[in-house]
Amino acid sequence: MQIKFIKQITQALSLYQYNDIPVLKLQHALGEAEISLQGAQLLRWRPKATQQDILWLSEIEPFVAGKAIRGGIPICYPWFGPSKEPMHGYARIRLWQLSDYQIDEQKVRLDFSLFSSDNLIEAKLTIIFTEQCELHLTHYGNEPVQAALHTYFNIGDIVPVQIEGLPTQCFNKLTEQQEKVPSPRTISENVDCIYQIQTPVTQKIVDPTFNRTIHIEQLEASNTVLWNPWHKPTSNMSENGYQTMVCVESAKLDQTMQQGDKIIVKISLN
Repeated sequence: MQIKFIKQITQALSLYQYNDIPVLKLQHALGEAEISLQGAQLLRWRPKATQQDILWLSEIEPFVAGKAIRGGIPICYPWFGPSKEPMHGYARIRLWQLSDYQIDEQKVRLDFSLFSSDNLIEAKLTIIFTEQCELHLTHYGNEPVQAALHTYFNIGDIVPVQIEGLPTQCFNKLTEQQEKVPSPRTISENVDCIYQIQTPVTQKIVDPTFNRTIHIEQLEASNTVLWNPWHKPTSNMSENGYQTMVCVESAKLDQTMQQGDKIIVKISLN
């Protein structure tokens, strides 16, 4: 991968080019992060005094303009899934603008805006870094939409991981059926499940290999999506990539987003 420095924005924030993709790099006393301007996609987040990244990013990601980036937190918007082209909507393959930022010793706030071809704002993403990471996705368009924060979490080994706080029923997208499932949930095969949730709710990824628990607090979402492809070949993912990632996604699918609606997720470590 070719990495090129573009410019320094502030002492803590700089702009780079990763192959075709402009990427913001944050280096702050609170931790480090990288955000792709394509998709306003948080690629990496490592809080201070943390050895492993919280988010998973494919080691073979080619960073090609107009192609979805495998890892981090892609924004699925204004639809979810393959019902239209491109899959999961266009927000993750279009350039967003860094519209505002505030950086001090206790907090970093970055605002990203997605504009239509008529220069009308469609959506806004606010990322807030403190000791935790918050993402606020707001829909500004006139039409109802679906949306998801498709978060890839970095784990030591998928086999012993448990996901706590999920309901005991989900819609299995692989069988197209509603099914009863265990909770807490472990993963030992291809999983693609949509859960209905009542927010606020906190889910946990208990990771014995990394000796940590990731807390995922969801606000104003109607669904959680749990995904791991297991051995299924997946674009821009190595053969063994599934072993070190799990997606726990915050979404509004059953209940669409109306103008002004938000999805909020707060991620922290214990």
